[in-house]
Amino acid sequence: MFLGIDVGTQSVKALLYDAQRRQVVDVQSAAVDLISKADGTREQLAAWWLAALGACLAAFNRSDRSRVVAISVAGQQHGLVPLAADGRVLAPVKLWCDTSTLAECKEITEAFGGEARCIAEVGNPILPGYTASKIRWLKKHRPGDYAQLATILLPHDYLNFYLTGERVMECGDASGTGLLDIRCRAWHIGMLAAVDAERDMGQLLPPLAESGAAIGQLRVDVAAELGLPAGIPVASGGGDNMMAAIGTGNVSAGRLTVSLGTSGTLFTSADQPVVDPEGALAAFCSSTGGWLPLLCTMNCTVSTELTRRLLALDIDALEHHAAAPAGAQVMTLPFFNGERSPNLPTGKACITGLDENNYSRENCCARRWSPLSMACAGSRRTARTVLRCRILRLTGGGAGSATWRQMVADIFNVPVSMQTVDEGAALGAALQAAWMSQGARGGAVALQQLVDAQLALDPARSCEPRAESVAAYDEHYRSYLRHVQTVGALYGA
Repeated sequence: MFLGIDVGTQSVKALLYDAQRRQVVDVQSAAVDLISKADGTREQLAAWWLAALGACLAAFNRSDRSRVVAISVAGQQHGLVPLAADGRVLAPVKLWCDTSTLAECKEITEAFGGEARCIAEVGNPILPGYTASKIRWLKKHRPGDYAQLATILLPHDYLNFYLTGERVMECGDASGTGLLDIRCRAWHIGMLAAVDAERDMGQLLPPLAESGAAIGQLRVDVAAELGLPAGIPVASGGGDNMMAAIGTGNVSAGRLTVSLGTSGTLFTSADQPVVDPEGALAAFCSSTGGWLPLLCTMNCTVSTELTRRLLALDIDALEHHAAAPAGAQVMTLPFFNGERSPNLPTGKACITGLDENNYSRENCCARRWSPLSMACAGSRRTARTVLRCRILRLTGGGAGSATWRQMVADIFNVPVSMQTVDEGAALGAALQAAWMSQGARGGAVALQQLVDAQLALDPARSCEPRAESVAAYDEHYRSYLRHVQTVGALYGA
């Protein structure tokens, strides 16, 4: 039995996977709160993740827990977990969707020599979601905590630290900090100095672990708390997108994953670094030794959930209203958390084109479902990548919606394949643990071979693009671009 953990924005999930039977035995989830402020602050307490993990494990059958032989952790990317020398978390964790560090992004970019140089030398611009600006923010706004800072970790790294006592980072997740030269998988000295020229930042960053390797063993006291066998190995884990790539079989070129979670992401595996000179496509490393070019929108299921709560709709009712044809003139720009694609960190959500004749639940619900797809269509380089990928897998909470599945097929004009299990990140973590375990026993196989053998498809939920809808979305996209240009003028940084 392999345990995959996913530290998300809305919840922590734990998944038990039986590799011999190729079956998910159990999945448990526990909600976590969010600290949200008008200035763009989005934070969580690291202690909330540990409490949620404990609740998930307590809900598992005791005998199943006793059979776990290895663990791997996925986690939301970019969050800053500042640790003191004694292991205390010094401050609330600023998350990937925190946009309060816009000033620090500009300062770091200017100190480094401009955005073009950031992309040329590191692979990515310094965006508000990335970890780099959060470090500088901590120095400016919480100097006492910054003075005690001994180690910089990401959310999944912190869970690894809790489980093993080891302070390490892994290249896939590390590539989302803005501090890693993604081409050579090493911290960029010049970027570290741009964040803080007065302190040796290299001393605060943990060593980089090999993808898929064991980073330590489960501590005896934590094993007792969670009801797991002490001493079992913990894999390096990775960012949620990197683990979702494994969990959807996307570990070699030619495959595409669309993840519909709180944020929406699109990514594909690559054998070489993929750097977008315009910075629209994130140049990340994978957690499998390769690279994972990725496009992210900060508003995906967060938009549908806010709408569902506002209109007091259950999931089935939301699906019904959203599936209804929307008025041609109605456009939704669901930039509730600001936005990364397009880059509008101070953007706000808008619905345009409403009048007394079309102000309906259907028009308030419809087209909140397509921000990820529209954002992806907005990157020409991403569009070319999509055209090369003929296998498209969906994952994340939104993948459970038939409306969203069909919309993705229509917008990308590519058939959508669904797996029998949608838990991409947690399942990917469990499969990484199995890969690590197999290698440790001397039976190493190619990861693509392992995931292809383990992952089953669900033809009943797969779908083909519809020609008439493909054409309609082309027109919708042109309208979307005009609206984004207008909103950019209203809410640009």
